[in-house]
Amino acid sequence: MKIVDQEEEIGFDIIAKVISQEGYCGAGYKVGDEIRFCGHSVEGKTCIIALYSMLPRVFALKYGAEFPWAMDNDASHHACPDPNNPVVFEIRRYRQRVKDLSDK
Repeated sequence: MKIVDQEEEIGFDIIAKVISQEGYCGAGYKVGDEIRFCGHSVEGKTCIIALYSMLPRVFALKYGAEFPWAMDNDASHHACPDPNNPVVFEIRRYRQRVKDLSDK
Protein backbone atom coordinates (compact mmCIF):
# COMPACT_ATOMS: atom_id res chain seq x y z
CA MET A 1 0.00 0.00 0.00
CA LYS A 2 1.35 3.39 -1.00
CA ILE A 3 1.00 6.19 1.51
CA VAL A 4 0.56 9.58 -0.17
CA ASP A 5 0.75 13.05 1.27
CA GLN A 6 -2.08 15.55 0.92
CA GLU A 7 -0.54 17.29 -2.10
CA GLU A 8 -0.36 14.00 -4.04
CA GLU A 9 -3.87 13.04 -3.04
CA ILE A 10 -5.53 16.20 -4.34
CA GLY A 11 -3.42 16.45 -7.50
CA PHE A 12 -2.94 19.57 -9.58
CA ASP A 13 -5.45 22.39 -9.89
CA ILE A 14 -7.40 22.32 -13.16
CA ILE A 15 -9.39 25.09 -14.83
CA ALA A 16 -11.72 24.39 -17.76
CA LYS A 17 -12.29 27.66 -19.65
CA VAL A 18 -14.80 28.18 -22.46
CA ILE A 19 -12.80 29.20 -25.54
CA SER A 20 -15.62 29.04 -28.09
CA GLN A 21 -19.40 28.70 -28.09
CA GLU A 22 -21.74 28.54 -31.07
CA GLY A 23 -25.52 28.57 -31.22
CA TYR A 24 -27.66 28.23 -28.10
CA CYS A 25 -26.11 26.73 -24.95
CA GLY A 26 -28.79 25.51 -22.54
CA ALA A 27 -26.42 26.03 -19.62
CA GLY A 28 -25.73 29.60 -20.74
CA TYR A 29 -21.97 29.22 -21.21
CA LYS A 30 -20.16 32.17 -22.77
CA VAL A 31 -16.55 32.52 -23.89
CA GLY A 32 -14.43 33.14 -20.80
CA ASP A 33 -16.60 31.17 -18.34
CA GLU A 34 -14.63 28.79 -16.12
CA ILE A 35 -15.06 25.64 -14.07
CA ARG A 36 -12.36 25.20 -11.42
CA PHE A 37 -11.28 21.81 -10.03
CA CYS A 38 -9.11 22.46 -6.97
CA GLY A 39 -8.46 19.86 -4.33
CA HIS A 40 -11.73 18.08 -3.72
CA SER A 41 -13.87 21.03 -4.88
CA VAL A 42 -15.55 22.07 -8.12
CA GLU A 43 -16.41 25.77 -8.51
CA GLY A 44 -18.17 27.72 -11.24
CA LYS A 45 -21.20 27.24 -13.48
CA THR A 46 -21.32 23.51 -14.16
CA CYS A 47 -23.40 21.86 -16.87
CA ILE A 48 -23.79 18.23 -15.80
CA ILE A 49 -23.58 16.99 -19.41
CA ALA A 50 -20.36 18.89 -20.17
CA LEU A 51 -18.95 17.88 -16.77
CA TYR A 52 -19.73 14.20 -17.32
CA SER A 53 -18.03 14.20 -20.71
CA MET A 54 -14.88 16.08 -19.62
CA LEU A 55 -14.16 14.32 -16.29
CA PRO A 56 -11.85 11.62 -17.73
CA ARG A 57 -9.61 14.32 -19.19
CA VAL A 58 -9.80 16.45 -16.02
CA PHE A 59 -8.74 13.50 -13.85
CA ALA A 60 -5.95 12.53 -16.25
CA LEU A 61 -4.44 16.03 -16.14
CA LYS A 62 -5.10 16.38 -12.40
CA TYR A 63 -2.95 13.35 -11.65
CA GLY A 64 -0.08 14.04 -14.06
CA ALA A 65 -1.03 12.45 -17.39
CA GLU A 66 0.46 13.83 -20.58
CA PHE A 67 -1.01 13.30 -24.04
CA PRO A 68 1.71 12.53 -26.62
CA TRP A 69 -0.19 14.31 -29.40
CA ALA A 70 -0.61 17.54 -27.41
CA MET A 71 1.54 20.56 -28.20
CA ASP A 72 1.11 21.72 -24.57
CA ASN A 73 1.39 18.97 -21.95
CA ASP A 74 -0.59 21.06 -19.45
CA ALA A 75 -3.64 21.68 -21.65
CA SER A 76 -6.23 19.85 -23.70
CA HIS A 77 -9.28 20.98 -25.66
CA HIS A 78 -12.65 19.37 -25.09
CA ALA A 79 -15.99 19.90 -26.86
CA CYS A 80 -19.29 19.34 -25.09
CA PRO A 81 -21.32 16.52 -26.67
CA ASP A 82 -23.97 18.80 -28.26
CA PRO A 83 -23.08 18.71 -31.99
CA ASN A 84 -25.53 21.49 -32.92
CA ASN A 85 -24.45 24.06 -30.31
CA PRO A 86 -20.86 23.23 -29.45
CA VAL A 87 -19.09 24.67 -26.45
CA VAL A 88 -15.33 24.09 -26.52
CA PHE A 89 -13.29 24.17 -23.32
CA GLU A 90 -9.57 24.45 -22.78
CA ILE A 91 -8.80 22.19 -19.82
CA ARG A 92 -5.57 23.46 -18.25
CA ARG A 93 -3.42 22.01 -15.47
CA TYR A 94 -1.76 24.47 -13.08
CA ARG A 95 1.39 23.09 -11.48
CA GLN A 96 1.22 25.84 -8.84
CA ARG A 97 -1.84 26.14 -6.60
CA VAL A 98 -4.46 28.56 -7.86
CA LYS A 99 -5.69 30.62 -4.88
CA ASP A 100 -8.81 32.04 -6.54
CA LEU A 101 -10.18 32.51 -10.03
CA SER A 102 -8.32 35.82 -10.48
CA ASP A 103 -4.91 34.23 -9.71
CA LYS A 104 -4.38 32.40 -12.99
